[in-house]
Amino acid sequence: MKMKKTLLTLSLLAAGTMANLANAGQVEVLHWWTSGGEAKSVAALKDMLEKKGHSWKDFAVAGGGGESAMTVLKTRAVSGNPPSAAQIKGHDIQEWGGLGFLTTLDDVAKQGDWDKNVPSIVTDVMKFNGEYVAVPVNVHRVNWLWANPEVLKKAGVSVPTTLDEFFAAAEKIKAAGFIPLAHGGQPWQDATVFEAVALDVLGSQDYVKAFVDLDMDVLSGDKMVEVFAKFQKVHDYIDANSPGRDWNVATSMVINGEAAMQIMGDWAKGEFTAAGKKPGTDYICAPAPGTDGQFTHNVDSFAFFEIKDKGNVEAQKALAATILEKDFQEVFNLNKGSIPVRTDMDMSKFDSCALDSMATFKASAKTGDLVPSMAHGMSTTSYAQGAIYDVVTNFFNDPKADPKEAAQKLAKAVKAAI
Repeated sequence: MKMKKTLLTLSLLAAGTMANLANAGQVEVLHWWTSGGEAKSVAALKDMLEKKGHSWKDFAVAGGGGESAMTVLKTRAVSGNPPSAAQIKGHDIQEWGGLGFLTTLDDVAKQGDWDKNVPSIVTDVMKFNGEYVAVPVNVHRVNWLWANPEVLKKAGVSVPTTLDEFFAAAEKIKAAGFIPLAHGGQPWQDATVFEAVALDVLGSQDYVKAFVDLDMDVLSGDKMVEVFAKFQKVHDYIDANSPGRDWNVATSMVINGEAAMQIMGDWAKGEFTAAGKKPGTDYICAPAPGTDGQFTHNVDSFAFFEIKDKGNVEAQKALAATILEKDFQEVFNLNKGSIPVRTDMDMSKFDSCALDSMATFKASAKTGDLVPSMAHGMSTTSYAQGAIYDVVTNFFNDPKADPKEAAQKLAKAVKAAI
């Protein structure tokens, strides 16, 4: 009798295993997270999904802003062979949804209580026609200044809190033989610095008018002329080798003491962490000059595509669920430098930069100072963003450019793109 029971148990276990294998599927995930801190974050997601019995096919396309990845994705989707999920965010989610490529995740969302655990400012972006079609991974604060305290000390300056202080400190840093601002001359990096200057000069309300409402009066107005004038002055403090440099190479210049500061989103912190550096000791994180209490947000997310294979659909749902589980939210954001998108997280393992970020995220949501990043595709369509990129980059790279003319060009270019 005992023997029969054992055989029955074994056969049931085997059947269960076979069933699991039958349901096991593969997810092909398109992303552009290829630098140190980012690659670690992706590895954690892959590992958690594989523990659930599914396999992960990596579809990584290098390039910090994701332009190359989007080109590849369009080709794949149009040819009827989209990946299971792709790193898509902001208005682009609505565009893909409108084209009919995305699948609903409402059953997974209901099971995971996403509406309760994630702020509506984030979940609204993840839905198309009221249905979840994408999953938020994290919240990045874009308006950060990263600084090397040793370089600042050698130059005899402290962390600048206003743009005027920044320019004064940059002069001294330059005189001490260091590069004041580490920068990569790529359109999205130029736009990242530009929007930090704009947030200070315009203030949160006019920033929203300019980059969300695309208000022509603000885009061409006197305040915008001042934004361009101050942005132009920033160029005096970057090095001649800046054009084409990747953002993480610029971060490493701050890490190794070649440069004093960098204006970059908190994914830069992932590079400091990967290099074994500690905040407050080896590096400083502070709001970009003049933007204390303001928060430019960039929410990374994965949009999920309509696919046919049943096993792969199961794997797709498992991936969607895993992204918002507390375990993944913790490990991913610790590596990536961002903060969890869930507001019910235990933040005890997070460092002072992340705690500052979370506090400002929650406070700025109440004061109206939580604004979407233009440079990172959160505030407007890719067409309007592209128009802004062109004007901003051309202006930044032309030493003779006129700020007043640039503001006029900006309004015209945006008008033509909408």
